[in-house]
Amino acid sequence: MSEHVVELTVNGQTHLAKVEGRKTLADLLREDCRLTGTHLGCEHGVCGACTVIVDGAAVRSCLMLAVQADGSEVTTIEGIAPGNGELSSVQQAFRECHGLQCGFCTPGFIVSIESFLDANPHPSQEEILENISGNLCRCTGYQGIIKAVSLAIELRDKAAAPPELVDDGGVVRGAV
Repeated sequence: MSEHVVELTVNGQTHLAKVEGRKTLADLLREDCRLTGTHLGCEHGVCGACTVIVDGAAVRSCLMLAVQADGSEVTTIEGIAPGNGELSSVQQAFRECHGLQCGFCTPGFIVSIESFLDANPHPSQEEILENISGNLCRCTGYQGIIKAVSLAIELRDKAAAPPELVDDGGVVRGAV
């Protein structure tokens, strides 16, 4: 088997790895980078548990070869939170809306939703349902996840609003 040297930026840090041509991005992240938050479920691209962001787009890391990610910027679930123990708006919303139970699918949902809301900050209910349909959950019944997406939109709006538009209850006032 021939090996290839790949260099990618994962959660802001440069990683250099020697990989076989058949190694997936998911395996590189889990084995070489030791970032085990990217879960492997079906390994056929159906469940979404392995979703990461590559160069700004949500992708199934079980379907992408590590060599295809050479030179790319990758964000995993470990890189979603802003740091200092804080949660991202989507992570906070999942916690508040009980959008998780066993937690196996949660990293893929959170990464997918973060990417989705970055591209579409004010989606319709139909667009939200369409987006989350790409990830499978066997525990929640999806209602908490749907509520979490709506709350994440509110939290993002609040964080982006000038302080004079936010009242004491955290509600954004006067914004369109």
